This record gives sequence, C-alpha cells and structure tokens, in this order.
Amino acid sequence: MAKFPMAKKGYPFILTTCLLFCMVFSSNAQNVKKTYLIQMDHSAMPKTFSNHLDWYSSKVNLELSKSLQPDMNNEERIIYTYHNVFHGVAAKLSKEEAEKLEAEEGVVNIFPDTKYQLHTTRSPTFLGLEPEHSSYNIWSEKLADYDVIVGVLDTGIWPESESFNDTGMRPVPSHWKGACEIGRGFRKDHCNKKIVGARVFYHGYEASLGKINEQKEYKSPRDQDGHGTHTAATVAGSPVHGANLLGYASGTARGMAPGARIAAYKVCWIGGCFSSDILSAVDQAVADGVNVLSISLGGGIASYYRDSLAVAAFGAMEKGVFVSCSAGNSGPDPASLANVSPWITTVGASTMDRDFPAYAKLGNGKNVTGVSLYKGKSMLSISKQYPLVYLGSNSSSNDARSLCLEGTLDPQVVSGKIVICDRGLSPRVQKGHVVKSAGGVGMILTNTAVNGEELVADCHLLPAVTIGEKEGKKLKNYVLTSKKATATLAFLGTRLGIRPSPVVAAFSSRGPNFLTLEILKPDLVAPGVNILAAWSELVAPSALVTDQRRVRFNILSGTSMSCPHVSGIAALLKARHPEWTPAAIKSALMTTAYVHDNTKNPLRDASSDEPSSPYDHGAGHINPVSALDPGLVYEIEPQDYFEFLCTQHLTQNQLRGFAQYSNRSCTHTLASPGDLNYPAISLVFQEKTSISVLTVHRTVTNVGPPISKYHVIVSPFKGVFVKVEPEILSFTREHKKLSYNVTFTTKSRQTTPEFGSLVWKDGLHRVRSPIVITWLSPI
Repeated sequence: MAKFPMAKKGYPFILTTCLLFCMVFSSNAQNVKKTYLIQMDHSAMPKTFSNHLDWYSSKVNLELSKSLQPDMNNEERIIYTYHNVFHGVAAKLSKEEAEKLEAEEGVVNIFPDTKYQLHTTRSPTFLGLEPEHSSYNIWSEKLADYDVIVGVLDTGIWPESESFNDTGMRPVPSHWKGACEIGRGFRKDHCNKKIVGARVFYHGYEASLGKINEQKEYKSPRDQDGHGTHTAATVAGSPVHGANLLGYASGTARGMAPGARIAAYKVCWIGGCFSSDILSAVDQAVADGVNVLSISLGGGIASYYRDSLAVAAFGAMEKGVFVSCSAGNSGPDPASLANVSPWITTVGASTMDRDFPAYAKLGNGKNVTGVSLYKGKSMLSISKQYPLVYLGSNSSSNDARSLCLEGTLDPQVVSGKIVICDRGLSPRVQKGHVVKSAGGVGMILTNTAVNGEELVADCHLLPAVTIGEKEGKKLKNYVLTSKKATATLAFLGTRLGIRPSPVVAAFSSRGPNFLTLEILKPDLVAPGVNILAAWSELVAPSALVTDQRRVRFNILSGTSMSCPHVSGIAALLKARHPEWTPAAIKSALMTTAYVHDNTKNPLRDASSDEPSSPYDHGAGHINPVSALDPGLVYEIEPQDYFEFLCTQHLTQNQLRGFAQYSNRSCTHTLASPGDLNYPAISLVFQEKTSISVLTVHRTVTNVGPPISKYHVIVSPFKGVFVKVEPEILSFTREHKKLSYNVTFTTKSRQTTPEFGSLVWKDGLHRVRSPIVITWLSPI
C-alpha cells in the first residue's frame, strides 16, 4: 500500500486537518449559489394562489426552507420573473436545490444560466434597395414601416449618432408600450421617434460575475462597446450623407428599413451576455410591442428544449414576432451553427462588391495583394524597401511567434522591419499592436487554411495588409529562402464592383443542423463582411485600449452584421404586408434568395474558393426586392412547429415547455420532421437500406395575383428519382392554399449529400426551395 510522505510522527494532525478541510470544501461547493432559469407550467397553478408570481416564489421558497444553510431570503434569490414568452423565474440556487426543484410538480425545466457571445453604406445598393438603382423606390413609398418596431438585443446604443436622427418621422405608434430607462450617460431625451425604447438587463450578469463597476461601465442603455450601435444602425439607421471610416467606404449610410423604429435592449456587458438577461429582454420586448427581434449572439446548443433562447423565441413567434439570429462565426467547420431552431431565421455572412485593396511590393519585384483599412501618420514610403521577417516555418503556422502573440516578439529581431504574422488565436488588430510595440514598422497578416482566401479588412494601428493563404505561402517562401527579403506596403482606398460577389465568408458557421438533419440551416446569407455603420464614440475603431482614435462610423465583419440586414428587410416586409406571419416573412426571404454571384456563376465559399453548398449558404443570398413580392409562401402555424417537436423524441414534460399559451398536444400530423412545411426540403435516408422511397408534403399559399398558374422544375439527382404531384398549381384567388407531394425513390445510394432545388414558376415569380438529400451509412 502506498504511504503518505507526511504520515510520520508529528503529521497526523496536519493530515486530519487537510481531510476535514476537503470535506468542508466539498460541502460548501454543494451550497455555492448559481443562477438557474426555472420554467413553470403556467396552467398548473393551484387555485390557492391568486397570481403566478406568488406561486413561482413559493416553489423557490419551499426549497429555501429545506436548505440546511439558507443564507438569503426569497427576494434576494429571485432576480427575474418571466411572463410573456416564458413562464417562470431566474433564481440563485445551489446545484442540490436546483436538482430537487426540478422534480417538483409544476416545474417544466431548469436551465443553468449560460454565457453567450456576440457574433462579431454599401449594402443597400448591393441589395438593390437604393432609389437610383431600383426599378421602383421602396423607401419613398409611404408604407407602415414607420410603425414597425425592431427590438435589438445587444450592447446598447449611442443615441447621439446621426443614424438615429428622427427628423420627419411620425409620432411613436400607439401600440408601443416600451420605456426609456435612464442611467449614467443616458437621459429620457436620448429616446426619440427613432429610438422609441431603451432598457438594460444585468441581474444575471451580476449574479454570476459580481456588481458592475459603474465607474468603468455604463449601467445604462449607453453603448460603450460599439457593437449594439452598429447592429441597430444596420437594421434601421436614418440616412447619413458623407459617412465613412477614416476616408474609407465614403457615401450615404442608411439601414435596411430607414423608416422603422428601434428599441435597444442592452443585454451584453464587458464580461459577456447571460441567458437570464437575454430571456428577460425577449420577454419584455414582446410585451413592449416589437414586431421584429434582431439577436446577433449565440451560445452552445445541446437540444431544442435546453436552449432557453430557442424556447423564448418560440414564445415570441407565437405572438407574431419575427426572430432573426446570427449563425455564428465558427466556420468553416461543419455543423458549427448556433440558433438552429426552425422558428428562428438563422443568418450566415457573405461579402459585397466593395473592397479596400492594399498590396505589398516585394524586393523581388512581385506584388502580394490584400486588403486594409489602415490610415495614419506613419504611412510607409512606397519608394523605400523595408526588411521582412517571419518567425515561423513554411510547414507550421502555430508557433506563438509566427502568430505574433503578446510578449513573443523580440525588439532586437523585429525593430525597423515589416513582420509577417499568421492569423489565429488572438484578434487581428491585436497582432499589429504587438508588432508596433516591439518596434516593427509594418505587418503583413496571412490567412491560414482555416480562413483560406477570405479577406477581412481591419483598422490597424500601424501600416498592415491582410492577404490570403495562397499568397501567404508564396510570401513566406520568399522570406525563408532569401537572406535579404524586403517589402513596402501601399494602400489603395475603396474600390467598388468587385467580382465575384457575393462570396460566403469563411468564418460564417456552417450546417448541417446537427439536431435535425431534416431542417436546413443556415436559412440564408446576407452581407456580413466589411460593413460600415454607426459606432460608439467611447471606443476606438480597432477596439484596442491603446488606440486613441475616435470615429462616428466603423467597419466590422461577422454574422452579427449579417443578422441585422435580414432583420431590417423583415421590417420592410412587415410594413408592406402587416398581416404576414413570421413564417410567411421567412418563406419570402428564403424562396426568393439567389444562388449565383455577379459573374452568373454559383456562389463560392471563401474558405476553399470552391462552389458553396446549402450547408454554407442555406437557401441563398437575400434578395429584398423580390422578397416583397414572392408569389407563394410556405405558412407554418405555431401548432405545426409543436408537431415538429413531437417528432424529436421529447418527453411530455419537455414538450410542455413549448405549450405555454395553450394546451397543445401532439396530434402527429407530421410523418417525419421533414414534413414540416419548411421553405427548404431536406430528407434523410436512414441506415436501413430496405427504405428506398421517401415522400414529403408541402402546402403553398398564394400571395400574388389571384389568378395564377405555377409549373414545377426539379433538379436531377444521381442518387434518386424525383416525382412531384401535381406538377401544376392553379390558383383562383388570393390566399388560396394548394398542396403538393414530392416523392424521392433511391436509384443509387450516395456516400455524400446531394444538393439541388425545386422551383415553382408562373412567368413572373420564381419560388425556389433548396433540396438536400443525405444517406446515412449503416453502422
């Protein structure tokens, strides 16, 4: 038997004390209070209670009374109550208390509070919305978009920005019930007819990370991060002429729905965004009267019923609110999506036809092209060559020095030189700061295999150019094989008409939807690379503390930027068609999306420079003008989404979390999850090779001319025969519904998914549904 070194004369007391300490520590760990979201069955309240809050409180209080060491009263435990999209409370409990409470009658589910991350001009013209480029002027029409309100869950808002000017706007619509909360740096008059509401949510954050330091952070709707201001302006910013970032991207900046209103819900703070705060914001926003929710953040997902944002979004959808969420920035890895629930519109990112070219002229006479937003006093002389240095090898890009991580560069090695840095593990602009601090005069940032040829421009602190992986390999080879490698950098400003575009961003998270292969995700892509929009004047364009520059507009990239594009277009659609449901709006966006770039070739993937697939771009790239008049839409009622959940092998208690507003039950109207009336068709042939025929059912609603006839066109597939019945849909009135079946018969099982489409055409409209066919291999 092994002996303890301390188990000698004089040490038994110490050993015993250590063991006792460990036992106490373990016991205390069980009593550590964390925040949990407690979902209650709204319909199960006993008659002995007069209101739901008293009942919720009693449940938590009951566990408190059972606790061995209750250390706070009930009022201190409960930090939020939820009434609209979610029924229950957020409360501070020990793990043991949470486990016991989950078994109580009336408790549907308990979620541990989860930390979410933010998913971090030219786009109106690129999308065909600019008056001078549109066949008709969408914005000039006196639509009800003045009464459409978009709730933006983010880091707050910078109210002084010209993007939130309310000149000429009508009074705030009467249906609006929101509020303008005041706090440090934010007054009542900071709200107006454009910013109709502003609220803050921080109780979950403080319960997890402690009190907000109000000297360092605004405990008010004021945005000191910039992200929330940027997304809000992208959704519905008023026109601002002459907007630019240090001279780049100069022009008129405006949101997708410049006549819509904005309600800012600040849920993200310096330390992150917590699900209890997000849930409270969604709950409040729906009560306030928003029509659209724009949520550019996400977290990990294990299931539909364990995702509190998905549950809240279901409740919002039931009340007629369109919910748009970012897909995430974890691409190009497969199955890297966030926000995959079918009732959420999940948005990936793509490029536009605007770029910010820059290049490095090498000592061997060759040029290496890239992009940059650098503009500063220390511009390099393009007539002078500077020594080049790369501290990695040609075969590896994971060396700390090659990545230019903090504290890794020796000033004696890099001083006075242009340093080549590999992308990854630290913010791109941070690498430039490291180079500058070590005495480097410039930086060339090279993509690795993860990013491929995607070029994201940054507002660097020193002269810097970002280049693709292929150019990077050539550059590194030049430096590693030449003893006197040199270069100089040049910056060419803004260039329009870039071809090809759009291209799916490498960082954009990808499908398939690992929870349900039969639901295609993302739903579509929208501009999310190098987007100019309003910015907080408290933070530098690089977001670095050492950067003293201040700007009114900034250029950012991420699915955080693509999500508000879709939210704004959804607001336009809601203005044109006030009666449309969230599903109808989503259908219009998906079925009119395009899958070819401006060279008339298939959309490409920036990470591989190969054609992208529906796992990358969903239904395609958003097409706002066509979406306003889609011809047909695929309607989905709340009960239909519930029936979809009934196919997901959830328990009765788990399903009850999505049946808060009616006594929903499973009627099993869907033979499979693929039968949900989704605008995309995704089917799975299981391992059993005996199943060779699958049929899916769809119903379309006519929202075009009352008298119309649609013919179907289906892509050919290697692995299946496809039959559509009927092949013609004849409509005799508006809002008429007609159904069709699509039968897929296996002719040759494939080892990889196949992609195609089904299109209904009437000569005026083209209603396209992507098709994905997957064969699962026998185990």
